[in-house]
Amino acid sequence: MKSTSTPTPTPRFDLIGLVVSDMAASLAFYRRLGLEFPEDSESAPHVEAALPGGLRIAFDTEETVRSFHEGWRPPGGGGRIGLAFHCGTPEGVDTAHGELTAAGYKSELTPFDAPWGQRYAVVLDPDGNGVDLFAPLGAAQ
Repeated sequence: MKSTSTPTPTPRFDLIGLVVSDMAASLAFYRRLGLEFPEDSESAPHVEAALPGGLRIAFDTEETVRSFHEGWRPPGGGGRIGLAFHCGTPEGVDTAHGELTAAGYKSELTPFDAPWGQRYAVVLDPDGNGVDLFAPLGAAQ
């Protein structure tokens, strides 16, 4: 006898979620890195942006998370997530790093030629998460 039940679908990676302390500050930072958000999202409790390849990134305020997880508290210490942005060329890394730090964001690692073959830098987002900026040394990929 054949089973008539529908098989359970395999989970599919779909979204990266960040909890932010200041939505407007976070959106301003990530807009500088090319992410697009709906107009007037700065006061929203939840905001999403489409990423290449069909993924999404979402931002929720701390208050939003506490609304359904009463005991939630922001983690202490260093960032617990790393996001990386391909800047196209080594010069693109330097430009992105320079623009972000000129706008007042803190550099964790200034641009350098890494031994693994990339131009590499790290800037902290408004919540202290490290955001990697990278590009292969040599030809753009």
